Amino acid sequence: MDSSVPMTAPASPARTGVWVAIATISMSFAAYTSALMVRQDTISDWAHFTLPPILFVNTLVLLASSATVALGLRRMKAGAAAAAGQATFASRGGRWLVVTLGLGVLFVAGQVLAWRSLAAQGLYLATTPGSSFFYVFTALHALHLLGGVAALAYVLRRILLTPAAAPLGAAGAAALYWHFMDVLWLYLLLVLALRL
Repeated sequence: MDSSVPMTAPASPARTGVWVAIATISMSFAAYTSALMVRQDTISDWAHFTLPPILFVNTLVLLASSATVALGLRRMKAGAAAAAGQATFASRGGRWLVVTLGLGVLFVAGQVLAWRSLAAQGLYLATTPGSSFFYVFTALHALHLLGGVAALAYVLRRILLTPAAAPLGAAGAAALYWHFMDVLWLYLLLVLALRL
């Protein structure tokens, strides 16, 4: 074997799985966006409506959660370098991941408030094509985000149950997925703001 060729570590199965999920979710939302544009261009009575202001607050919450998950991962990597007996829940990123999980739940609660705001205006899932797309886009994103919440809960459980080892692979995969949810939300908000 040639020693001049650098060896690279194989990708973790969790990270590979997240990349497959990202590709699948991206293709799904690209298809939904295409359907929105075709539907809007083929119907003459498309009704526009104002997006609930809570969506912009939700965006700030999600951006903050992306920062906290990054801080948690950085802290976990630093804590993994410490001796196992000295590592604490906080030094292994646990507190930042708990904050991220809380912000994720807060984002979903904000989405429920957005749906209630539209319902108060008389806009339901089947009221107009535009409201249908709004509910489908935001509900699917919220469901995918709850998958990220479950992944963070799994990482936190591992931190609590295995104090001697940091679940860096699982945490890195969960953080990658979380950042993707953030980027996907920014894309969806832009589509919704421009097209609805």
